[in-house]
Amino acid sequence: MTATTYRPRATYRSRPGALHATLLAGTVPLFLGALLSDVAYYRTFEIQWTIFASWLIAGGLMFGGLAILFALVGLFRAANKGGRPLAYLLLLIATWVLGFINALEHAKDAWAVMPLGLVLSVIVTLLACVATGVGLAKRRAGGVA
Repeated sequence: MTATTYRPRATYRSRPGALHATLLAGTVPLFLGALLSDVAYYRTFEIQWTIFASWLIAGGLMFGGLAILFALVGLFRAANKGGRPLAYLLLLIATWVLGFINALEHAKDAWAVMPLGLVLSVIVTLLACVATGVGLAKRRAGGVA
């Protein structure tokens, strides 16, 4: 009779690396700042707030694009290509695409940004928060969530 030992199969890293986590977590305050700038513009009609929002969205897109690259590499390295790693990548892509549409919306004349710019900022900020939560969530041994 032989003794067998159970070894869990690692399907995905337990957490993203330090650079990946920094890029991922950096998207939330940038998109949140853009949302708050949009709210300030909605309340005051000071054009400078839309300019602030445009720059913050550009920064969020830069951080988000780099986080997508890290998530894509992590997905290719994972033994289990579905589930949480795929959902995480899709959330990041959805955040980036809607953020890009939001950037195009903010490229318009300041008076034309509202109300769609504010609505897009809310959606992008919520998606960034969800993507960050999924990306930074700790996984148990064997890749089981």
